[in-house]
Order: sequence, then structure tokens, then C-alpha cells
Amino acid sequence: MSNRRPLIAGNWKMYKTCEESVEAAQKLTSLVDGVTDTDIMIAPTFTSLFSVYGVVKGSRVDLGAQNLYWEEEGAFTGEISAGMLKSAGCSSVIIGHSERRQYFGETDETVNKKIKAALSCGLKTVFCIGESEAQRDLNLTFSVLDKQVQTGLKDFVSDDLRDLVVAYEPIWAIGTGKTATSEQAQEVHTFLRASIAKQFDEPLAQSIRILYGGSVKPGNIAELMSMHDIDGALVGGASLDAETFSQIVKF
Repeated sequence: MSNRRPLIAGNWKMYKTCEESVEAAQKLTSLVDGVTDTDIMIAPTFTSLFSVYGVVKGSRVDLGAQNLYWEEEGAFTGEISAGMLKSAGCSSVIIGHSERRQYFGETDETVNKKIKAALSCGLKTVFCIGESEAQRDLNLTFSVLDKQVQTGLKDFVSDDLRDLVVAYEPIWAIGTGKTATSEQAQEVHTFLRASIAKQFDEPLAQSIRILYGGSVKPGNIAELMSMHDIDGALVGGASLDAETFSQIVKF
């Protein structure tokens, strides 16, 4: 494990009503109240954000959103801006999740626009990247990830990215029960630091937090976190239960 401060983030995806989200957030804040050495973030649905903010405000848990649109305002039916997320209490946002790329046509170029909007508004950004099983089988993992990093972070300089977190999520391990081995994850995280150093500089590469995502559970978090270049986790299904998620937080 590195000297970078760990971050455990929970992506609630399209689960939980407002009432269920508030109940889960209340339980979680109570369970992690004594945790001081790890940053914690949850990302409920848009409709639950403001209600959940009322619960987590002043607690150990930060509030994040699952997506945003890159324009400040306008005739963009169904979209949410960075400023709207901030006004709902968000301090963080997840951008470029593989499900957004897979089902909603998100590209490296639109991800780049969204990261610009988020960071310019002061939102800590969790930038998701990852390869498919077919790409891994063809030995394309590193070239795919390198392109995602280069295009996603185009036009930035190091100073812009102090609040950026990278989340490596192999698409073949999301919701499938498959998990990259700790060695596979470490190999990719090492590559990502080298890619960031090449595009920017070594100090940024060494300070930026890189999370692992993909079927993270209480049973595998400790081994993953023992790897030098894994700085936390972006947790999907296992974050929906407060008790389970708190066990991951307390790895």
C-alpha cells in the first residue's frame, strides 16, 4: 500500500428510491463514524442527492454524482450540470463509467468535455477507464487504456488535475463476479502511472490516486489494497448494503 490516502467510493447506479437512499446513508454514516484514515464517497441517483446530502453533511462520507453534462445550462432535456450537482451538495462526480460508454454512447471525447466541466466547477472527479474482455484477449489492454487517458485528459496541465482520481474498471469484471487478480490490477495501475507521467509529469503520476473497480467485496479488498499502486476502490453492487460497504471501507 502506498502513502497516498485511500478512497473507497460507492456507485449506487440505478438503485434505491429517495427513502431507501436516506436510510442507507444514515446507516453508513453511523457505521464509518470512527474511520479517519480513508476517504469515503457515495454516489446515489440524481433524485436522491439533495436528501442524502442532508444525512451525510458534516460526516465522514462525501456525496458524489454518477454523471453530469458539460454545458452550464441550456435546452438539454434530462441533463444535469456541474453547478446543479454542487448546489445539491455534491463534492464529487463519477465520469466515463463503462456503463455510460456502453449504453449511452459516451466517448473519450465527451468524457474529456465532462471532466473539464467538473474540474472547472470544483468537483472532485473520478475518471473511469477500462478494457473489454475481447480487448484483453487480443492483448490490447494497454493501448486501449493509454488512448482513454490521453484523450480523456487532453488539453489539461498537471495543476488542473490535483482533484482528479482515476478508476480502472476492467469491463469484464463489472457485475460479473470476476475480479482481476491483485497482480493483474497492480500491473495495470503501474502502467497507468507511467502513462500519466509520459503525458504530464512524474510528480502528478505519483500523487494521483488510482482506484480499482470490478466486483470488489469485503473478501478481496485487503489483498487489492496491499498492492503499491492501488489507492482504493470504486465499488458497485457491494456498496448498496451499508454493512457490507462499511466492511470494505474498514479493510
